[in-house]
Amino acid sequence: MSTSCPPSPNFPLQLARKFSVVLWLALIVGSGALARADERPNILFIFADDQAFDTIGALGNDEVETPNLDQLVRRGATFTRAYNQGSWSGAVCVASRTMLVTGRYLWHANEVYGQTDKLFRQQQRLWPQLLEAAGYETYFSGKWHIRADAQQAFSVCNHVRPGMPKQTPQGYNRPQDGKPDVWSPYDPKFGGFWEGGKHWSEVLGDDGVDYLSRAAKSDKPFFMYLAFNAPHDPRQSPKEYVDNYPLDKISIPKSFVPEYPLDIGANRIRDEQLAPFPRTEHSIKVNRQEYYAIITHLDVQVGRILEALEKSGKADNTYIFFTADHGLAVGRHGLMGKQNMFDHSIRVPFMVVGPNIQGGQKVESPIYLQDAMATSLDLAGIEKPKHVEFQSVMPLLRGDTSGARDAIYSGYLEVQRAVTYEGYKLILYPKIKAALLYHLDQDPLELRDLMGDESSRVIAKRLFKKLQQLQVETGDQLKLEKDYPELAAS
Repeated sequence: MSTSCPPSPNFPLQLARKFSVVLWLALIVGSGALARADERPNILFIFADDQAFDTIGALGNDEVETPNLDQLVRRGATFTRAYNQGSWSGAVCVASRTMLVTGRYLWHANEVYGQTDKLFRQQQRLWPQLLEAAGYETYFSGKWHIRADAQQAFSVCNHVRPGMPKQTPQGYNRPQDGKPDVWSPYDPKFGGFWEGGKHWSEVLGDDGVDYLSRAAKSDKPFFMYLAFNAPHDPRQSPKEYVDNYPLDKISIPKSFVPEYPLDIGANRIRDEQLAPFPRTEHSIKVNRQEYYAIITHLDVQVGRILEALEKSGKADNTYIFFTADHGLAVGRHGLMGKQNMFDHSIRVPFMVVGPNIQGGQKVESPIYLQDAMATSLDLAGIEKPKHVEFQSVMPLLRGDTSGARDAIYSGYLEVQRAVTYEGYKLILYPKIKAALLYHLDQDPLELRDLMGDESSRVIAKRLFKKLQQLQVETGDQLKLEKDYPELAAS
């Protein structure tokens, strides 16, 4: 059973701050924004961890079974080019989630990361607090993983998990061809997702169902933030889910290579050590088998939550978002993790279902997954605060592309940069002064580097200039001109 988050010793001061925020919102929101509670829509935000954009059946993957996520695709709008901006650390999920709840672009979020609790939570500026100040009850369960107190940021919360499930030594460097695999994806003795006695995805499903059963009795609008740890490693799910994906039915990615040939500054990071070096087809098949299995298990929990929403009587006035904090390679380009600039690691699924949203539509305009925050504020009638840099996707859903982004920025520490623009992607590795260029419209799997073609240099220069513009916008102070003088030259 979910419990109200306990008040802190500074509760009177916090109450005063919340009251002041309500007054502030009343002044800045548009007319009718603080209308009767039952006129404002509910927001259900479902967040996956490590789920790549191409892991949903209805979006073209005929190997994975996701009937409930397929239902969201059919019922609502899918943004086919949704991205995470990147990370200032190997824990990409931390950066992604910090951007999400603060509304700040990558390097601006990095500037406040160490003081997120003081500069955002205590000042009532986090995503749930903005909605609570406008009259919403806010609920959280699952993976939080940012430097702010979730217990004090939400009205109600349960099972707050600080990070990933525990991985065991046996879960790395596996499986090795010709040797027994001592790790099992469905044996609870390895802990991980079963730590505590019940699979974490099932716990989150229970929490969602429980809260919705209680929300059914209230006229107050709600904001639910349900954050799965799945399909992050250790990729564990009940045996029947793994058995549902026999290895002879798992294909090898077309971009498979035994090892990525360039030093990208993340070649031996923790994620990359899950499979042996060099990669083998067998090891990649097993990892993809387990990846699909836990995604299907997640999908079942999503189905339970959607069913509970229908039973609550609130479905007709609820907007549902489904997305993930970033993608994952799982064997593509010789990589396993998300610490790279390829689409499989920076693109995510992003579906929106709700009143007056046309079912089955695909929106190709590029967005960031963190736009979900600004979108929810838009739906709630709250004027976007100045500190929120991401933008609402609602104009795009209405067919208004006048304010749409024309490019996507991506960055990882000081070792990788990328820009997606005009159908191309330019990837830079400043540490080794390497540059890659892909024509995504013609080569969506990013198999053919065009930088060796003289005719493509003009395109690369144009993308480099666009990247520099986006660096200013996102607070990126990395100077690229000295490493790439040929691209910086006019």
